[in-house]
Amino acid sequence: MKKIKFPTAQTILLIIAALTAILTWIVPSGKYDTITYNKTEDSFIRTSFKNTQTLDATQETLNNLNIKIPLEKFTNGDIWKPISIPDTFKKVEATPQGISALIKSPIKGIIEAADIIFLVLFIGGLIGIMNYTGAFDVGISWLAITLKGKEFILIIMVTTLIALGGTTFGLAEETIAFYPILIPIFLAAKYDAMVALACIYIGSSIGTMCSTVNPFSAIIASDAAGINWTTGLTTRIIMWIIGLLICVIYILVYAKRVKNDPSKSVIFDQKEAIENQFKSKINSNEKLTAKTVLILTVFALCFIVMVIGVSMFEWWFEEMTAVFFVGAIVIGVIGQIKEYTFVEIFVKGAGDLLGVAIIIGIARGVSVLMDDGQISDTMLYYASTATNDMNKGVFINAMLYIYGGLSFFIPSSSGMAVLTMPIMSPLADGIGIGREYVVNAYQYGMGLFAFINPTGLILASLAIVKVGYNKWLKFVMPLVIILLIFTMLVLTLSVYL
Repeated sequence: MKKIKFPTAQTILLIIAALTAILTWIVPSGKYDTITYNKTEDSFIRTSFKNTQTLDATQETLNNLNIKIPLEKFTNGDIWKPISIPDTFKKVEATPQGISALIKSPIKGIIEAADIIFLVLFIGGLIGIMNYTGAFDVGISWLAITLKGKEFILIIMVTTLIALGGTTFGLAEETIAFYPILIPIFLAAKYDAMVALACIYIGSSIGTMCSTVNPFSAIIASDAAGINWTTGLTTRIIMWIIGLLICVIYILVYAKRVKNDPSKSVIFDQKEAIENQFKSKINSNEKLTAKTVLILTVFALCFIVMVIGVSMFEWWFEEMTAVFFVGAIVIGVIGQIKEYTFVEIFVKGAGDLLGVAIIIGIARGVSVLMDDGQISDTMLYYASTATNDMNKGVFINAMLYIYGGLSFFIPSSSGMAVLTMPIMSPLADGIGIGREYVVNAYQYGMGLFAFINPTGLILASLAIVKVGYNKWLKFVMPLVIILLIFTMLVLTLSVYL
């Protein structure tokens, strides 16, 4: 009997899109009214189904709408997205998504995700140029020799640094850039590609899950809940430290097992194919020259400049993409690559990541179906009513699971915050706990599910190495269960202590 292969990432997402389209025929359509601050006219715009209303930008207006958020959070730009208005949910005319909408959803998703898609393609172009110069070969060889016998330092360093980026400024989509670079380094250290994937993806996930000063989750969610972002910060710092420690130990144990016996790898059957994919980057005997060092320095500066720009100057995908484009040109000049050859290599490098870009677009298409079918708010409404009359411990853990479930449909942390927090955070008042616990449950629920969320970044990340989603689940599920138990314990104790 022929063995059935697990479907590709693209097929998984298309199946999810089809199921989402079916949901729009089953789940009633509904909408919350929203309010947006208009900076130009210093006014609020209240948007109901099919009509808008201009309101005075005053604290009294917010109080009348039962929005317990200080006015300055809107006027100083902390909250820039539409905020859901509590107690305004209403069912609207159904807009079920049929075959035509399902077929068009990946196209719409690709258009909506154009910013991150272009970032991925330009990163591919840069990697192509770097490979052509041969600088990767030399740099990886040097690093492998330097770390010989101490390769575990690489795991600790990469996971910690990326987790630090995740907790401070939401390093997530940007990590797509690191896979083609770090995977060959881990292979040279005699680990498998899963170790590299884990260090990058798990590092990012635990970092964003336990966000401390991340403006795209901790701060915007606290603002939308009407509390200071420092409230609950101590718990999140402790969670980050212990959570990161658990993740690093988990990866180290797996990495040691694989290094001692490669057949223990969950992707052992792909070992040869993956090494062939990166063969030009491994076992180079060339020596470091001034030209090679300069190329590697420019390459490293691309990422340093990107991190500084995102964390300090509010850069986004346009600026990040420009950094990698300029970096590729500078490296091409240093490497004395002819214009025709440069263009050819850059385009080919971008093409190597085209499959990843399409996966990102299809995943965004699922959100498009949800929005067009108008069932996101309905899911939120039913989730908020499900917590009535619960005790503290049950309530906060229910919030954890609710946010995990909602993140399947709304994988954006900032989008989730402004859509749900004005509705969910007041529920804490009735239970008798602080709103910061709801903010923490939102972060932990979204963050935990992000480890396996197919509508998030994991499928795009796996596609870079052509590792199946089933193999990732086999690797990561024990860690997810450990973190889930730990998180539930922390949340339960925190509401009673």
